[in-house]
Amino acid sequence: MAKLPIKNSNGLFEIRLESIGGLGANLAGKMLAESGVMGHGFNGANFSSYGSEKKGSPVKSFIRWSDDDVVIRDHSPIEQPNVIGVFHEALYKTLDVTSGLLPGGIILVNSTRDFEDIKKDLNITHGTLAIVDALGISVEEKTKLNTAMLGALYRVIDFLNPDSMREVIRKTFEKKYPHFVEPNLRTFDRGYNEVKMITYEDPTGDGLKEFKRVVPGLGYKTQIMGGVITAQANSLKKDLSSSRQGFLPEYKADKCIHCAACDSACPDFCFVWVEELDKKGRPQMMLKGIDYQYCKGCLKCVTACPTDALQEMREIFGYADKHTVKHNFPYVNGGAK
Repeated sequence: MAKLPIKNSNGLFEIRLESIGGLGANLAGKMLAESGVMGHGFNGANFSSYGSEKKGSPVKSFIRWSDDDVVIRDHSPIEQPNVIGVFHEALYKTLDVTSGLLPGGIILVNSTRDFEDIKKDLNITHGTLAIVDALGISVEEKTKLNTAMLGALYRVIDFLNPDSMREVIRKTFEKKYPHFVEPNLRTFDRGYNEVKMITYEDPTGDGLKEFKRVVPGLGYKTQIMGGVITAQANSLKKDLSSSRQGFLPEYKADKCIHCAACDSACPDFCFVWVEELDKKGRPQMMLKGIDYQYCKGCLKCVTACPTDALQEMREIFGYADKHTVKHNFPYVNGGAK
């Protein structure tokens, strides 16, 4: 039986996956646990945490391994992981995805950006940072990005045998979806071979990244009567950028005929209109652009557009902030603007 070379004070090796619904983190966690148990002889446990079961909502998957002579009795969420896998970069905006990372820990991020930019965004000072373009690989192989992330994880966690995960992938897909076996094996191998990593020494010698448990500022006992909860669910302040699964609509103003087909198809009122004069001097509602704060990347507008004014594009970090056109809401904070 294999033995874990790295363990915490409870004799466990722990992994936390940070993702959104639809990217396959829940399945990836199950496959990791199975590979550890069946392929390496560890004891293993896995469960996921999520709210409404839908695409775009935050998801965490927790994986624990122990040596075969150590019983896993801890079934609580993982607060101080050895490894963190970040499936979606936009999660940085609302969550501290690297919270609680142990000394010498590993952070794997699905991204195409360089190390220093990601290190700055994540506010990390120590550990190993690994980057893989899991989305790009999955698009090319016509799979989900979870198997690319698994491939990268099996490269950066150096005591794991990738053949064990290849066997789990084969078993997972061969009965119901046999045509997905080979594409997912290719996706896994590409994640394994294409991941890049760099290790940062801890400047303080402490190493532990403090875990911060999120505590709501207001609740049913403390909410002020008549007050407004300015949470993400609030329609004015909601931010759906973390719901996008790597793609968004690109607006080409010179090709737009202002037919409003996109506006009719959009479920989140992302399109910004203003009244202007047309070529004949008549007042018309003209499309000025997209408020990407409210865009979840469903791309229904691209399907509805009768011209090429709206096109599917892979999201580039910072593109939405640079190209968004903000709504001019008539009422803000309860008063006329």
